[in-house]
Amino acid sequence: MQKKVVEFTNILRKAGIRVSVSETIDAFTALDEMSVDDRELFKDALRTSMIKRSDDIDSYDRLFELFWSGFHDQLRDEMQSALGGLGDLDFDALMEQLQEMLQNMDVDLSALAQSLISMDLDSLEQLIGAAGEGVEIENIRNMLQIGFFSRRMLEQLDLEGAQGELRSLMDQLREEGMSEEDLRKLGEMLNAVSEALRRAVRQFTERELDKHNHDYMERFRRESLQEKSFYNLTEDDLRRMRDVVTRLAQKLKNIVTVRRRRERRGKFDIKQTIRKNMAHGGVPFELIFKRRRKEKPKLVILCDISSSVANVSRFFLQFGYQLSEIFTKIRSYVFVAELGEVTQIFRDKDVFDAIDEALDGGDVINPYTRSNFGMAFEMFWRDHLAALDKRTTVVIIGDARNNYNDPKAWALRDIHSKAKNVVWINPESPGAWGFGDSVMDKYLPYTDVAEECRNLKQLSRMVDHLVL
Repeated sequence: MQKKVVEFTNILRKAGIRVSVSETIDAFTALDEMSVDDRELFKDALRTSMIKRSDDIDSYDRLFELFWSGFHDQLRDEMQSALGGLGDLDFDALMEQLQEMLQNMDVDLSALAQSLISMDLDSLEQLIGAAGEGVEIENIRNMLQIGFFSRRMLEQLDLEGAQGELRSLMDQLREEGMSEEDLRKLGEMLNAVSEALRRAVRQFTERELDKHNHDYMERFRRESLQEKSFYNLTEDDLRRMRDVVTRLAQKLKNIVTVRRRRERRGKFDIKQTIRKNMAHGGVPFELIFKRRRKEKPKLVILCDISSSVANVSRFFLQFGYQLSEIFTKIRSYVFVAELGEVTQIFRDKDVFDAIDEALDGGDVINPYTRSNFGMAFEMFWRDHLAALDKRTTVVIIGDARNNYNDPKAWALRDIHSKAKNVVWINPESPGAWGFGDSVMDKYLPYTDVAEECRNLKQLSRMVDHLVL
């Protein structure tokens, strides 16, 4: 057990989690006082001994499952899926007939062929693990090597040789009197099981890559999510995207903090420095900087919450409120046709709960009507124009699909003239702006920045316009 714990410790270190020798010894001590049969207690004991930072808990949990959980469940799922694709095959009856015939036959099969024909999952799991050790699977480094290592494992298993043995076995079964119909069914089953084994080997390789290069895989997942269109996000993507947005917001906040600290220092003033150091014979012992105070900007967000842009609104609101330290004040409004303010919701609730409530509309507006940007802009002009000044950046999130209503571009013109700048985030390609019921071309003259934004990478660039 101690050897396995040391291996697990090394995998944690490769993933960037710092585990000292003394913490590993603490884990040994904890295991001496408890039974490893209680999986959750075992997991908690190792985590308590080895993990110091809350940011490492998610990586630890994933690596624990990869390292301490067997491959059995995934192998079983692959085999069940393969058999399920054979329609009304009576698997049990076919296996019973096969076993009866094999008892009276002199058959010498390899371990893999025996495991395939008997569907022995425990044996298949051991054979796959041994093949992994044989090709030194722990040396896998990136996604491009998955195919290479999978092929080498199949060669190590000698799948082609096992398939040849099984074809010879079917010829013997034909001679022993098995009907052509049953032979056809057996052939279909063996082909399906062999393909399932191929898929299982690839899954095993992917697991090993994730286990031994977790940091690389996490970066790959984050980068993939950043480029995935908001329109194609699954529920699992939405959950994982929250973590990615949080990391990007923190990174951006750190950059802005450093830049503003430098700005507060000011530019070097050579004239004043020379004048100040005349008493020192012109030697610049004292440096003078031109200091200028740069005030934090204000932010006003107008979010279209119709279904076509809901995910863009969701992640921009999360970005905005996690960057709240950078802005003096943030005010948020949602609209489909009528406009309603949701600023107080964000003051009273956790940011994620507030976003869900804001995008639901609820008692603030009717979210089930048809989009009308002109009405929303006119309502803002009428009721909230006084909230703007020359320190205010207005961000509009929407596709400008106005259902052929009056765009009332004059309202956006007045908003633009009073604000510092207007930034428009549109999930549609610029090639679609102004066509059909899009009135984006009517609004463009009254924006300072208007860009397509359909994934997180584009969204983070848009946020740069606000704070850098």
